[in-house]
Amino acid sequence: MIFVTVGTHEQQFNRLVQFIDELKRDNHIKEDVVIQTGYCTYEPKYCSFQKLFPYDEMVEKVNAARIVITHGGPSSFVMPLRIGKIPIVVPRQKGYHEHVNDHQLEFCTELENRRHNIIVVSEIDSLREIIADYDKIVARMEATQADNSDNFNNRFKQIVKEMFADKS
Repeated sequence: MIFVTVGTHEQQFNRLVQFIDELKRDNHIKEDVVIQTGYCTYEPKYCSFQKLFPYDEMVEKVNAARIVITHGGPSSFVMPLRIGKIPIVVPRQKGYHEHVNDHQLEFCTELENRRHNIIVVSEIDSLREIIADYDKIVARMEATQADNSDNFNNRFKQIVKEMFADKS
């Protein structure tokens, strides 16, 4: 199964949803596709969809999916990373009236260059090939997401311990 999420941003992301639906229609995608469409005005005809999923259902969909395709919002692409999956990230772009600026494209491209654990798709036409070659692409990658909460907590504990250490 392929799970696609466009997040909860109030602007449409018809470009991604329609492209995926057309790939399914044209039999380029043979497996089931479930799309969280958010505020899109395009309704898929060949894929299952729902405007929004409760968080627990999103986690279930991500867990069940072979491929997760997200928009460029960190909350959407960090979840698959935390469970060991490498997401395909299609950033929203201002030129398509999907966001107010191109920060998703800039941020995701920088993250891809630094971490090498997401696949950024800046040109939607390349998505078909990336989906077809997904297993080969991710075989060379490591799906990890550093969680700085533990680092912060450990460092904070050390600071507190040092503050209250017996200095006599």
